[in-house]
Amino acid sequence: MSSRTLAERVRDELLPFVRQPAQYLGGEVNQLVQPGQWEAAALRVALAFPDLYAVGMSHLGLQILYGAANAVPGVCAERVFAPAPDAEALLRRSGLPLFTWDTRQAVGSADLLAFSLQTELAFTSVLNLLDLAGVPVRAAERDDTHPLVLAGGPQADNPEPLAEFLDLVIVGDGEVALPALLTALREMKAGGLPRRACIAALAERFPWVYAPGLYAAEYHADGTLATLRPTRPGLPERIERCIAPDLEALPYPRRPLVPWTPLVHERLAIEIMRGCPNLCRFCHAGYTKRPVRWRSVENIVALAEEGWAATGFDELGLLSLSTSDYPELVRLAEALNARFAGRMVNLSFPSLRVDQTLALIPALGSSVRRGALTLAVEAAAPELRAALRKEVAKHDLLAGVRAAYAAGWNRIKLYFMAGFPGERPEDLDGIFDLSYAVSYARREVGKPPAAVTSAVGWLVPKPFTPLQWAPQPPREYFFTVIKRVRERAQQRRSAVRLRFAEVDQAVLEGVLARGDRRLGAAVAGAWRRGARLEGWRENFDLSRWRAAWQEAGLDPVFYAERERGAHELLPWAHIGNRLGPELLAHGWQDYVAARGVAKLCGG
Repeated sequence: MSSRTLAERVRDELLPFVRQPAQYLGGEVNQLVQPGQWEAAALRVALAFPDLYAVGMSHLGLQILYGAANAVPGVCAERVFAPAPDAEALLRRSGLPLFTWDTRQAVGSADLLAFSLQTELAFTSVLNLLDLAGVPVRAAERDDTHPLVLAGGPQADNPEPLAEFLDLVIVGDGEVALPALLTALREMKAGGLPRRACIAALAERFPWVYAPGLYAAEYHADGTLATLRPTRPGLPERIERCIAPDLEALPYPRRPLVPWTPLVHERLAIEIMRGCPNLCRFCHAGYTKRPVRWRSVENIVALAEEGWAATGFDELGLLSLSTSDYPELVRLAEALNARFAGRMVNLSFPSLRVDQTLALIPALGSSVRRGALTLAVEAAAPELRAALRKEVAKHDLLAGVRAAYAAGWNRIKLYFMAGFPGERPEDLDGIFDLSYAVSYARREVGKPPAAVTSAVGWLVPKPFTPLQWAPQPPREYFFTVIKRVRERAQQRRSAVRLRFAEVDQAVLEGVLARGDRRLGAAVAGAWRRGARLEGWRENFDLSRWRAAWQEAGLDPVFYAERERGAHELLPWAHIGNRLGPELLAHGWQDYVAARGVAKLCGG
């Protein structure tokens, strides 16, 4: 039997034979975990992001949790990402287990394996990482030799499609919840509490911890959910959301990790505000991240100074659901520009609301580089925007882009959505018409039309929004949208470039987003057929899911295209939210009244 360590085997049997081996190296600048810590730790944690390194290392939340977990006494938390297909094939062929990035430990030797669920398209990758780690995919098949499997993040708001694969779920703000859970689990491990007893004890102790295996579901004859209740005393009927009241007091990475390879978003990111005051009726984050909280200008500037000194990034991204709503945006931008413009550090606003303040933004941005200004319009027609509570006025949009052109910007990115209930042909025509107007507004400042890229995504009705009762349109409808918008664009020459999101990916998201735990059979079936890393178009194949749905006896139309009844028990009804169901129902009723039709898109 070989005496070589796992780290040595990874070095010799994996790295020389994969594309871009640097993404598997670990040991980045500012890495928190050093050799020897894993072996000495009282509690070992693998923080897993079920996507490639380039995506996971771009995610600010992972870096926040990495720092928060390692700050708990006695805890060692290392990172795990999904291997690319070529690396996965080598791992399986050579018998190498999935390893942590920091010091190359076997993921299966962790006490806790914690997944960050950012999208439904990551569900099959969760199963794949479990399997690569040698952990039984189904929770019921695990024993005391296996780590507890935890999930958190946006998709934990409806964890039911993954219920049979997860031991525990955290709902809400992870910076508060995860350290508290780790402290309790460390004590339970020291006391010799068996694995299954730990699951029950954690679910009983923390109101924001959900143990899916300790709840049972029953269904009506029509397939809708009848009940979802705990199977043992001491467990709550309703899981509350963990909310950190003070953003200023939360842990934050002051020395962020510096990647070895290019990332999807390569910048020093600072979350300046959490929550959004606008409550657009399709926005899951807007309804679940309440209340609105923000960091002070002084704190943000201090974080920027420390982060830049520790990393050298040449872009500073001010992150929030709606950066324009930060109450002291002008003072913040002036303070940051005064500090960083001379260092050639670009200031970016990745999420801007289109209102009367938009005209101020270009002057606030960095004078270092003029990239593309990104604006989320969502719906082109004013009546549809009003129904969605997306308060965008065309004159505000055009005034803002004219100010951007005058300040030196020459590229604009617009984001639209299609597939809303009651959507009309003129709503679709407006996508190109508004994009054309934005492009030609540059002529008003004496310059040629601007290069405008308009990206069109597809509605996926989400839990905890007023559209949670809405049907997603059939797959064929999205292709008619593409055809109509392209034909509209062909009627005149312009500098507008249209991009459309992948239809089949949106179809799958529509099925899983509002699914119940019966969908677990389809998730497993699709994974067995090769589904994983499905956020990447080259890896996605809807035919795997069609076969899995058929094998499991499930109808995707039932989950995606069916309007939910007003009194139907929704699969996520046991998950708490600060904004109650009455507010959401009122929003849905208002939308239906505003559009005049609820059943079908294009009606």
